Amino acid sequence: MKDFVKKFIFYLFRWQLSTPILSIVLIWLAALNKWAAAAVANLIGGVIFFWVDKWIFKETFLVPLWEIKDNIKCVECGKICKGFRVVKSANYDRLKDKEPEFRCDECSKKKLKELRQRGVKI
Repeated sequence: MKDFVKKFIFYLFRWQLSTPILSIVLIWLAALNKWAAAAVANLIGGVIFFWVDKWIFKETFLVPLWEIKDNIKCVECGKICKGFRVVKSANYDRLKDKEPEFRCDECSKKKLKELRQRGVKI
């Protein structure tokens, strides 16, 4: 929740920054056509603030993303069972893994412990 409040405050600050920037554009272009000036100001604001918003709302994983499959062969013990693997977390990404390694429940718990010891946030 703390992270959400921080992002919200940044977003409100960003929103306030858009006012003077866009008002300058409106003042320059208002003499031509007010509707066109508003459209151009919004386009310029979009070009500028898209990147700021992208930074504010960057994707973060609060909980790990798991993949679970039935009838796999555990890479650790060789048992045929339901398999588990962590796909993505805050500082761990195996989304594009060409050869995913699934583990049984017991071996996946051991692997999680090992990853945590290496500093992976899971």
